Amino acid sequence: MIEFQQVCIRAGDFHLKDISFEIGSGQYAVLMGRTGRGKTTILESLCGLRRVQSGKIMIRGMDVTDWAPGDREIGYVPQDLALFPTFSVAEHLQFALRLRRFHATQIEHRVNELAEMLGITHLLKRQIEGLSGGESQRVALGRALSFRPTVLLLDEPLSALDSETREEIQTLLRTLTDNTGVTTLHITHNTAEATALADRRFHIADGQVIEEFVKQSGPPSPTDSAAG
Repeated sequence: MIEFQQVCIRAGDFHLKDISFEIGSGQYAVLMGRTGRGKTTILESLCGLRRVQSGKIMIRGMDVTDWAPGDREIGYVPQDLALFPTFSVAEHLQFALRLRRFHATQIEHRVNELAEMLGITHLLKRQIEGLSGGESQRVALGRALSFRPTVLLLDEPLSALDSETREEIQTLLRTLTDNTGVTTLHITHNTAEATALADRRFHIADGQVIEEFVKQSGPPSPTDSAAG
């Protein structure tokens, strides 16, 4: 579970005040809002890259507000992916595991497992330069998921992809998150993307995070008919 309890964040002249919302364990949540409203600021606060002025950030019932980023067990894919130009695909998938001092056999097994899930086994020896947008996105997802985080944060992960690749990665995201049970918070401007992926939808308005309750399509229930 992710929970913000009356969190206040200041970034220069920009200010978010008394942000409160929660996302249940294993849910896929999407956060929407116009540019400059603070979506990325919320993600950075959640993963520990930006300090909050007040309030609490909870993960799995633990107060992580003052924890270092590496202690929060969060996988993060920033909008620019932040892939390392000197690393091979395999080295990206190994990176977080090496930092955590996993045994070489465990690393090899996990890299092969991830590569198969992501459909990039044939790319493991390749360098980042020359990969397509979809391939780069798969590598970034693999690096973020490699150490089996409890939370996955995605900052506009599909914005730079063509429509066909976007649909492929949407399907992959839903499959990965369903299979791993990771709690996910995904930023996007794209309503169709949010509809395709989200269990929960939130938007930022007037400095607050508000949940959107989307009416389900389908035939009216007997109660609806009677009310009409």
